[in-house]
Amino acid sequence: MERLNSAESTDSAGFREVLGRFASGVTVVAALDEHGEPAGLACQSFASLSLDPPLVMLCVGTTSSSWPKILRAGRFGVSVLADDQRDVCAALGRKGADKFAGVEWETSAHGAVRVAGALATLDCAPHAIHEAGDHYVVTARVLGLTAREDGRPLLYYRSDYATGVFA
Repeated sequence: MERLNSAESTDSAGFREVLGRFASGVTVVAALDEHGEPAGLACQSFASLSLDPPLVMLCVGTTSSSWPKILRAGRFGVSVLADDQRDVCAALGRKGADKFAGVEWETSAHGAVRVAGALATLDCAPHAIHEAGDHYVVTARVLGLTAREDGRPLLYYRSDYATGVFA
């Protein structure tokens, strides 16, 4: 086995390079802000946590300007992006206002924002938040779910999008 990074240090560049070898799906976390406008962010640090009760977890940077708006809403949607939604990921991954320009979305019965065309959506309510380094680890209770029968996931690998073979 060839070692790509033999440094024993855990500086941020090496840490990012090594952890970039872990492929992950991409989600959008979004809610309506106090003005009724969608606020959201792209998130690749997302996972299931518990079946009983149904919980998920996600990690959000402490410097995110979107997260406080999402948290204040008390409900948020997690949309699992499809492989044809790179533009949605790019839009929600940027900083600044009006991230939803050109992005189709809807509001669920729970008041969560869902991205149209997503592979799956989860309506969530914050359960617990823990500060961990430069991120918050957020656990959330799942209130509702939807899923498409077709489609492939948008994957992120080595700081770029990746495709995989799925049955």
